[in-house]
Amino acid sequence: MPQRHSKNNNDLAFFTYDEKRKLGYGTQKERLGKDSIKPFDACSLCLKPFIDPLCCQKGHVFCKECILECLLSQKKDIQRKLSAHTAQLKQEKEEESEKLMLQKARELDAFDQQNHGAVPQYNDKNFNRDRSGFHGANSVKTTSYEAEALRTMKAFWLPSATPEAPVKVNAPSTSTTCPEGNEKLKMKTLFSIHFTEDTNDEKKGSALDKTYICPSCKVTLTNTIALVGLSSCGHVFCKKCADKFMVVDKVCLVCNKACKERNLINLEKGGTGFAGHGDNLEAKDFKHLGSGSGLGLVRPAMKT
Repeated sequence: MPQRHSKNNNDLAFFTYDEKRKLGYGTQKERLGKDSIKPFDACSLCLKPFIDPLCCQKGHVFCKECILECLLSQKKDIQRKLSAHTAQLKQEKEEESEKLMLQKARELDAFDQQNHGAVPQYNDKNFNRDRSGFHGANSVKTTSYEAEALRTMKAFWLPSATPEAPVKVNAPSTSTTCPEGNEKLKMKTLFSIHFTEDTNDEKKGSALDKTYICPSCKVTLTNTIALVGLSSCGHVFCKKCADKFMVVDKVCLVCNKACKERNLINLEKGGTGFAGHGDNLEAKDFKHLGSGSGLGLVRPAMKT
């Protein structure tokens, strides 16, 4: 008979700590692998290998079609919000003028009742009465103010008179933003970048599996290497070559085009999936142990 150890004691009325760990209970942590990191040659919007890449001044790389479509949709959204804001201002102006007209009407009614309320109104020989059938001081004629109060009565128990919270549309910003860095972005600030492909027949793979190298030191470019793009001509180098040659010589090593230090743009590295980026490469997931949840089949993540 095996020894009765705490880890083998499974006849308790509650779960032990070791049983909870085996069932995957609590917060599980796991370091993300290579498959969860966006490659440097992938678009930040579609997460696919870029086609005709464009780069912003902050180093975010996009496909030309993706970023232009994104900026166009932002402009349409801004135009829609501006139209809604303009319509709201027009409505507020009309409501304000209507309030002024109602206030003047109330003042006129008050003045009329104060001076002619006790005197009967003789419109003709038959001295027609008002709509309520009374005249003079006993008149119960509803004034315009009372009619407006009845019309705008806040009766929450009536579906037709249920008050609604006013939805106010604030004035939107008229500038488009970068979908990756949330800074202001214009089409004219985007510049095309050119990667140097590896023409070696031994390393040449399929059309989708392209390999890029630094045109200066011929090192294969990966996510572990810091990359620098020139906004003047668009050629991409590793950061070591850019700091060693371009910063000193002020000229591109490929096309010999003059460049300044402000033209050196550090390209952003790939991040943790879903077009996001950052240095936090640890994924966390909380699993609650419950009946019928099926978590008994889930193995706990390995410790990091």
